[in-house]
Amino acid sequence: MWFFASAALAPRRYTVPMSSTLSCRLGCAACCIAPSISSPIPGMPDGKPAGVACVQLDAQLGCRLFGSPQRPAVCGSLRPSLEMCGASREQALTMLTTLERATQP
Repeated sequence: MWFFASAALAPRRYTVPMSSTLSCRLGCAACCIAPSISSPIPGMPDGKPAGVACVQLDAQLGCRLFGSPQRPAVCGSLRPSLEMCGASREQALTMLTTLERATQP
């Protein structure tokens, strides 16, 4: 987060740089539910539709393929960030669903 030494220079809200990153939230799995994945996933040979939970999520909403070579490259490329994840699981689901809709062909 950026903070300003002078109140005169500060905007009304604090500013978060676009490169802000977070750690994954336990039990979130928004990135395993909201977006579509076009590449095959073990158990989902045709990929994963948007809004459908990946079959590789376990009961605690963790990825069974994490660290495995079977994990799709797109999953490994996702990095939690404030822009993608927001401040809660609900915000993450909303933000990722909005992004999915905006990028549909």
